[in-house]
Order: sequence, then C-alpha cells, then structure tokens
Amino acid sequence: MSKQVITAGIRGANVVVDRVEGKINAAIAKFGADKEVKLPNTAYYLPVIYGITGMKVETLGDMLPVMEKCRQLLADVPVDNCWTPYLGPGLDSGMATLFAFDMEEALKYVEGSPYLDSKEDPEETDADIWLGAADDIILRKRGVEFVDGSAPGFAAVVGAASSPDAALAIAKELQEKSIYVFMASNNENGNCFSKQLVEAEAQVGWNTRLVPFGYDHSAAIHAVGFAVRAALTFGGQTPGDFKGVLKYIQDRVFAFILALGPVCDEQYAAACGCINFGVPVIADTDFPEVLPTGVCTYEHVVTNIPETEIVTKGIEVRGLKITIAKIDIPMSYGPAFEGERIKKDAMHVELGGPKSFGFEFAYSKPLDEVEDGKFTVVGPNIKDVEVGGLLPIGIWIELAGRKFQEDFEPILERQCHHLLNGAEGILHIGQRDIVWMRISKKAVEAGFTFEHFGTILHAKMHNEFGAIVDKVQVTIFTDPDKVKEHLEIARKTWVDRDNRLADMNDETTETFYSCSLCQSFAPTHVCVVTPERPGLCGAYNWLDCRASYEINEHGPNQPIAKGDPMDERLGKWKGVDEFVVPASGNAFESFAAYSILVDPMTSCGCFEAIAACLFAANGIMVVDRDYAGDTPCGMAFSTLAGSVGGGLQTPGFVGISKFYIGSKKFISAEGGIKRLCWLPKALKEASKDMIDARGAEVGVPNLYDMIATEENGTDEETIMAFLTEVGHPCLEMDQLMEMM
Repeated sequence: MSKQVITAGIRGANVVVDRVEGKINAAIAKFGADKEVKLPNTAYYLPVIYGITGMKVETLGDMLPVMEKCRQLLADVPVDNCWTPYLGPGLDSGMATLFAFDMEEALKYVEGSPYLDSKEDPEETDADIWLGAADDIILRKRGVEFVDGSAPGFAAVVGAASSPDAALAIAKELQEKSIYVFMASNNENGNCFSKQLVEAEAQVGWNTRLVPFGYDHSAAIHAVGFAVRAALTFGGQTPGDFKGVLKYIQDRVFAFILALGPVCDEQYAAACGCINFGVPVIADTDFPEVLPTGVCTYEHVVTNIPETEIVTKGIEVRGLKITIAKIDIPMSYGPAFEGERIKKDAMHVELGGPKSFGFEFAYSKPLDEVEDGKFTVVGPNIKDVEVGGLLPIGIWIELAGRKFQEDFEPILERQCHHLLNGAEGILHIGQRDIVWMRISKKAVEAGFTFEHFGTILHAKMHNEFGAIVDKVQVTIFTDPDKVKEHLEIARKTWVDRDNRLADMNDETTETFYSCSLCQSFAPTHVCVVTPERPGLCGAYNWLDCRASYEINEHGPNQPIAKGDPMDERLGKWKGVDEFVVPASGNAFESFAAYSILVDPMTSCGCFEAIAACLFAANGIMVVDRDYAGDTPCGMAFSTLAGSVGGGLQTPGFVGISKFYIGSKKFISAEGGIKRLCWLPKALKEASKDMIDARGAEVGVPNLYDMIATEENGTDEETIMAFLTEVGHPCLEMDQLMEMM
C-alpha cells in the first residue's frame, strides 16, 4: 500500500476543502444565504452530496452543514514516523474532496454558468467546448446504452496525453470498445485531454461519447455525479443510503480513471474519493501503487503503464468484459461513431436521400442459395465518383440459417442503421426506401470501398445474430436501373410484411415476451411485450423479443404463456401475473397491460415517453424526453421520470414508447386514444398519421386538431378552455377519478 499516494490525497483534500469553504463564504457575503443553488435541468440537487448523505443543497446556506461534514471527514496529513493504518482516513478525505468539488462546481452556476448548458455537443460557433453537468434528459437518454450493454462503462480521463495524436489514439481505442470517455482536469502545464482531441480534429460531445465536462480539477465531479444519478434513477437506490449507492456503482456502473501525465495533490485527493465507489486509477507516470484489493474489484492504483497499453490495462483492472470484434475495414469501428456528423465539405459522396433514391432490404433464402461472405458491387464504386458526387444506393442482404424464420427478416433489416453507422466516416439515416448516406473524404482516403458495407454487415450479423444466421451475402447496387428494379421487389415484400404484422393482435396470440434488459439498473422492472404493446423504450416489439429468444434462450427476452384472462378490459392474464411476481423479485403481484390507473406496467427509466392522467381535464397527456418545457400535470419530463422510473408501478402514470400511441390497446381500459388531450407540438406532428388513423377508427376523424400542445397551454385550466372550445371527446367520457 502506498503511503505516498494517501498522504498526497489527504494533503490535497485539505487544500480543496479550505479553498471551497472560502468560496462559499464569499458567495454568501455577495448573494446572501438564501440564494438558490442548482445544476441546470436536474432533479438531484448536488448529486454526489445528495446520493451519499441525503442532504439537499438548495441554497448557499445549505452548503454550510455539508462543509461541516467535510471537516469531519478530513484527516490530518500523516507524519513521516506514523505507520498506523491510513487507507480509511485517506478514503474519507477523498469523499470530502468530492463533496467540496460538488459545491465548487455548483458555485460556478451561481455566478453565471461557464458551460454549454443542456447541450449534447459543442458547435463550431461555441467559444469553448465545456458541457458541464449532464441534464436529466441526457442522463436518461444515455442510460439506455448502459442498460443494454452497448456502453459497458466509462473512462474518466484527467490530465493530458503526450501529444494530440496520442490522445486521439487513446480516445479511438475507447470508442471502438464502446466505452464513454468523460474528460476533465488539466495538467501542470495547463493542457488537457479534451483540447488535445479538438486539436486532433476529433468531434467531442455526447454523440461521439467523448464528453468534455470542464477544464478545472473540480469538473471531474460531473463524472461521479453521473454515476450517482444512475444509481438513484435506474437502480432505485435511496438518497443517503451510502452503502447501497456505493455498492450499486461498484457492481453495475463500470468506470475507471486514466490519469495522464504528472498527478497533483488535488487529483490524488479526487482519486481517493473515487476509490470509495470501486473506481480504480491507472496512470502512465511512475509513482507508488496501491495494489491490495478490497474496495475496488482488483487493484486500486496501478501506475507506470505506457499510453499504448493504458486502455487495455484499465479494462483489465476494472474487470470489464468487452465483446466487440474487430471489423476488417480501414476505419475505426464502434457504437461511439453512430453520432458522427459528416458535413458537405467533409463528404466524398452522398448516397440516396432527398436528391436521389436509396433502400436497404434483407430477406432469407435456402442455405444452398447463399454464398457466405460474398460481397458484390453492381454499378460505380466509390473510386469512380468525384468528390462531392451523388449516387443512388441499394443494399441487398441475403440471409440463410437453419433456425432462421421469415419473421426475423425485418428485425435484421432494421439493424443496418446502427451496424453501418458504427463505422467512422459513414453517416446513415433512415430505413427501407428512405435511406440517406454520406461517406467522408477521410474514409475514402483510408481505403474504404462499397464492398466494406458487406464486410461490416457480414461480421456484425454473424457476431450478434449467430444463433439464427449461418450465411450472409451482400450486394450493393449503385447502377440507377438496378436500384429501381430491386426497390420494386423490396416494396412488394414490405407490403406483405406489414399486412402480416398488422393482422397480429393480443387476443389471438397465446405467448407474450418479457424484457428484463433494464433490470441491471431497475431490478424490479419487467416489460411485458405483446403484439399490440411494444417495449416502453421503443426498441423492442413482439417480433424482436421472439427473435431475441431464438438467438439466446437464456437471455433477457423470455416467453410468457399468458394463460386464462382475469380481466380482458384491463389486460390481465393469469400466466402473466404468475410470471411477473418472481421476475420482479416479488415486488409486484399483478400487471395490467391496458390500464394507466390499475396496476400499470412498471417503468425503468428508458421509456421514450410518459403518459400521465390530467384528472381535471378528464384526459391523458403524453410527454416525450425530447421536450424540456412545462406540462399540464405540473411536472417537466425530467421530474416525471424521477417519480415514475426506477422500476416503480405508479397509478396515473406509465412509461410508453411513442409508437404505442397508435396502438388499439393504447390505454384502452380508460377509453384509449379518445382520452389523449395534450402532446408536445413536435411529438404531435410526428404522430399525425397514427392519430389520424386511430381517430377515424374510433369515430373522431378530426381528433388530431382537438389535441392541445404547449402553444395552447401548459396548465390544466388553460387547456380545459381549449378542449371545451374544440369539443374534445374526453370531456364527455366517464370520469377518470371514478375508474381508479
């Protein structure tokens, strides 16, 4: 065990606490003790303090008791002749440092935020790149990736690499392994990892998983805060239950620190704090290590690791399991590149889209009619196209497998979007016959050709769907006549598929499916997916779950024999309840598929939208995570999500997918879509076709025009006037309060 590391940490902790105490006193003298303190658009106060102690910091005056707590945790700096145990005091001092950093960052917002609040990505016009604390919308949006395993963890990078090129190499290696990179803290020369990436022309931001929190040492608290909020939001941990929060993060939020360059006392202090959460430190400089296990999974502090090996060592020490295979293409590959933008001046060629036409299509054939690994280009290849050129595109995928079923075709076809977007330099938008792609100049200069589309799809479909796929053959059409010819074939198949899926309903289906992907964050949550009710995240429908079960019969999607009906109006079946009880850890006894008031389905936090009752209006509102404004129920989405998520069953509220709005079973127990009386404008416009179709089916063809938005009001009294004026059908329906 390193006395040098712990001594430096305690020394740094004392400096930090003294500095922050001075800043608090100065702020109170300037603004008064009642001055409001908060992080923008979050419901977790100062999250590390709140999660560990349960203390709510809402004003400057509320910081004073926290500062007293910091003083209690601080240890004296060990003297040279002291050999008593010092790891415990060092960890306590580290926690005091984190509390102080939490307050120091909050004080910045009191003075006027130095960060790009509520932005996911810095823009070219921004004078700086720092994003500060992630708001609740970002937390929940990105939380899905930590739940489903597409983001196995995050690396908190402090300091700076030896050069911008070295920084870029480290970042790309982490991206290729799907690991988020949370960046903060400068080195002794004032340089930092984030600015090195910008200098190397990397795109930073949440969409590329390279997140620049801030320049100061204290900005590293936003990485810890993200983990704590995940424990509270998705894990159902109770604020103040520090053992539960720390254990949850150690077991489920896999993180490690990469310390690049010389480490100062403040960074030692923060590292001591992070060890409490099971987060180890891997450094590229040479100083004594802290190797005994006990708090972290393996070693606590590992040093003198070369830059070229530091990512691998970090993954090893944290105990992360990475399963992404190396794709044989000339560019980097990983889910982080799905957020990459390719602007016109960086583009070599545009494929399909509004100026041309394009499609992607997957279908199955007998095994002996598919040649595995055969990639063909029919028409001009990318080397034949001038820079800035335009081509039609047809991606034709032939699949074969002993366990492959026709119903799996649309599922694998929909995988093209994220599978192709995972390649650096490829932008993919849309599906079916609205495909729009761009290939960057850098990708072409690196050696990319259209055959590499086949390389990516072949490798990833074998890796991810190997249980049902034995052969994959890909043909890329760029000849206009061939694209049109095969597009017509595809369209006929899509019509047949839609008709087949449209004919499915809950009444004639005897087997439903569960989805427990989110139990890693919400242990009591269980999705029950039916043909007419997709998973609340919007990513899984009944066919997807069935395919997932075929791929992995021990996976998160299990069949449920629905059994005898107990209440057909509510959507209750004996077999479903018998499954839900043990699957929820005996937390819930019953589940109603079609009701928002009686035993509604639990919500994990990954929902696309939330439906909520508006009792005064006798209707139901739906708000999606992209809407950050006020709603008629008095709570913004982030506040609602904090109340509904975490695996809770909350009568009057339920997490849903956007697509569910158009289902015949949408809250049908309470009257269905005729209850829908308020939507954010953007969601309403995006749902118009579904609303028009369902409105006509229920005898209200002008229902779309009767639904209020934020332009009509954001309180029940105001929208009541609008609903009365337009004669919304919810006003004439049975009272919601009487249906509970």
